[in-house]
Amino acid sequence: MSAQRPNPVQWIWYALGGGLPRHLSPWVLADTTGRTWIVRHLLRAVVQMSPVLVVCIVAVPVPLSYRLSAAVGGLVLGLMFSIAFMTETIEHRVAKAGYPAGTAARIRAERAERDRIERRSPYRRGGAGSFD
Repeated sequence: MSAQRPNPVQWIWYALGGGLPRHLSPWVLADTTGRTWIVRHLLRAVVQMSPVLVVCIVAVPVPLSYRLSAAVGGLVLGLMFSIAFMTETIEHRVAKAGYPAGTAARIRAERAERDRIERRSPYRRGGAGSFD
């Protein structure tokens, strides 16, 4: 069974830090614990910064090269801060979805341990084995 996904407006609201309806909680957990959770987090950070970047590029009355360099510098700095607080931000999103604090980290750690075991054992691939 796949988790129901938010519509585009809900996703933008979610990316900007808003909460989603309770029936989308399983999707939030999957979003924050899947194998691409870091890429998804960085994409949400870019969405959060995009209004400021657009204003910087469009409305500031200086040469375009200055506006672009300011926008790129702001994006890089913003992504650095986003990476620095990534796990805390993810746990906050999961808690807003109704899960206990630490759930996302626990699920990712369990998956990493399972992957580590599977890498070491040639007979346990794709979830096969006695630990299922």
